[in-house]
This record gives sequence, C-alpha cells and structure tokens, in this order.
Amino acid sequence: MVIKKFEDIEAWKAARKLTKMVYEVTKDKLFSKDYRLRDQITAASVSTMSNTAEGFDSQSNLEFIRFLGYSRRSCSEVQSCLYVALDQGYIGQEKFNKVYAQAKLTAKLCNGLITYLKKSKK
Repeated sequence: MVIKKFEDIEAWKAARKLTKMVYEVTKDKLFSKDYRLRDQITAASVSTMSNTAEGFDSQSNLEFIRFLGYSRRSCSEVQSCLYVALDQGYIGQEKFNKVYAQAKLTAKLCNGLITYLKKSKK
C-alpha cells in the first residue's frame, strides 16, 4: 500500500483509536476530576497521533524516525498513567487491559515503521 497522507499510516490509525479510548475512560466522574492525571494521559495520547502526522510531513526519513520515537515514548507515558488510574480506582482491570493493549499495539506499529524507514532509501 502506498502511503499518500498521514491518515494512511497504520500507526496513526492505532494512535487515533488509542486517543479515543483514553478520552472515553477519562470521562468517568472520578477520573475527570483528577485534572493533572486526566490532562497528562490525554496529552500523551494526542501526542502519539500528532507526532506520527508531523513526522510524516517532515519529508525526511531521519526526521520521521525521530518523530515516531516521540510517538512511541508517548505510548509508554499513556501506559504509565494507566497504572496510576488503576491504582487510584479510576478504572477497572478490564479497561486498563484494553487501553494498555492499544498503547502497546500503537508502539509496536511505530517500531515497525521505524525499522522499515531505516532500511529504505530516501
């Protein structure tokens, strides 16, 4: 498949799904009142999407790789925040597992794209 726009990138699609899931869990009454954690986890999820899009538009594989690295690290940040939410009782184990798995998948897709870009010439 030829990627013509950032919306075609599987890692971006996964990040979009992650962001939707994060926003859904942060709407919970208790979670939504923990402003610091809510803002931290939503910003990290949005960062995953945004850095993938921004990196794609850089027109350089090296720059794209750098931005995908930021996206991957933002996935880790989401996962870390999920532990806080779980420990504080803002989310249950099932929601934790689903969102955590989506963050893991998103990071995996970023890693795959990084590997591909390192091997390709541009």
